[in-house]
Amino acid sequence: MATCDTDNVMQKARAAFASGKTRDVSFRVRQLENLLRMYEENEADLMNALYKDLRKPKPEAKLMEIEVLKSDVRTMIQNCKEWSKPQRVPKTLVTMMDTPVILQDPYGVVLVIGSWNYPVQLSLIPVSGAIAAGNCVIIKPSEIAPASSKLLEELIPRYLDSECFQVVTGGPSTVQELLKQKFDYIFFTGSTNIGKLVREAANKHLTPVTLELGGKSPVYVDESVDMTIAARRIIWGKMVNCGQTCIAPDYVLCNKSTRDRLIDKIREILIEWYGEDPQSSPDLCRIVNVRHFQRLQAMLGGSKIAIGGKVDADDLWIEPTVLIDVKPTDPVMQEEIFGPILPILEVESAYDAIQFINAREKALTIYIFSRSAKTQQAFLEETSCGSVCVNDTMMQFTVEELPFGGVGASGIGAYHGKYSFDTFTHKKSCLIRSFDKMGEALGKDRYPPYTDEKIRRLIFLLKKRQLPSFGFVPYVASFALGVASVILLRYVAKELGYEEKLSEVMG
Repeated sequence: MATCDTDNVMQKARAAFASGKTRDVSFRVRQLENLLRMYEENEADLMNALYKDLRKPKPEAKLMEIEVLKSDVRTMIQNCKEWSKPQRVPKTLVTMMDTPVILQDPYGVVLVIGSWNYPVQLSLIPVSGAIAAGNCVIIKPSEIAPASSKLLEELIPRYLDSECFQVVTGGPSTVQELLKQKFDYIFFTGSTNIGKLVREAANKHLTPVTLELGGKSPVYVDESVDMTIAARRIIWGKMVNCGQTCIAPDYVLCNKSTRDRLIDKIREILIEWYGEDPQSSPDLCRIVNVRHFQRLQAMLGGSKIAIGGKVDADDLWIEPTVLIDVKPTDPVMQEEIFGPILPILEVESAYDAIQFINAREKALTIYIFSRSAKTQQAFLEETSCGSVCVNDTMMQFTVEELPFGGVGASGIGAYHGKYSFDTFTHKKSCLIRSFDKMGEALGKDRYPPYTDEKIRRLIFLLKKRQLPSFGFVPYVASFALGVASVILLRYVAKELGYEEKLSEVMG
């Protein structure tokens, strides 16, 4: 859809939301079921698009994009009705005769801007949460992954309601036009620099945002680890998608002897996985485009290459590379790498590693490799980041019960599972009262003229206290609840000097 259509796109989405169709939970479930069917019926086409964009190996495309999406949408289908129910809250003396409740209110029309590195998954996981929450969605896939973007533009209108869920394609100018519109929520995945521009545009309309950004996610390794397992897990996390993953290990912190052991293992593992000629391996992707290739190639200068280092511009190929004797001022340490280059910096202790990490922007993830519970706890307590994974890399992303998101420069907000639903849901606070005479009698002290006695009684009512729990009531006769309610009302009335009025009201 062309840039000039953004006004019409927004108008169409506004009309669709105003019609109320997305508020119907059964409609949401049907749309989610259609989305699942889209994944199942078009798996081969989706994997082919990912190969065209990134030379993504089929196992990675299937496991880290399509199967993740299927699992996510199944969660939404299974839980959408329950999550959408009003949430009852505990009552107090003040509200014991009222109904305090939280409604799960959709924001309205939301914008989801996807990223190119996982161009299907990162465009559509937020969409399922937005659908489950009852929103209309405008989806902007990344133009840097053109095959995936084009396929989504073709598929989504075939499976989802075309008024409520629209795809807009195009480059930066299209995004600029979209951001001029007044959305009710914006969900962006991409770089920190672009995220700042999205936030700035959202601020003009006070539009809430989720920003899934990135940063330099550090890995600390100490001498206590099983080095073979640690090396496998670190290098796997680095080489999946050729390092073009927001939570990929960015650099390693360890002492010199640990560094030497780690390098030896990495060298063995790379040959085991990819052979003597890794460029011919079917299990390694390519850099997404020339601009990113040139950016990564520039990072190889200034540091000593311990493993790899070969490049091929015609093939957008950068060999899996390990750098040593790296200084904080080297080019590779100035920005998120987002490629198959792993710098190793020397530190003497976990304390030094924590100091190094804390001196920099907050990371999306910190990886800790250590058998020491004390060391693990030190990182957990003394650093701030979006998430932590101990003795592995990237696996925290697969646990949808954990919120996924950054903090500070690595992002705002979180999603996955129930957190996706909550991201696109406004928690509307509601207090429903009646014209009950007893309730009015208890609350009339708020009205002028004010007196010390009225203030005393109001303080008594407002004081935070634990009321008796009636959780067993569904399993006993309702008569017991009636008796308990009368006793409680008489107690309150006696405390406030309303005993005679209570008798009159209750006959």
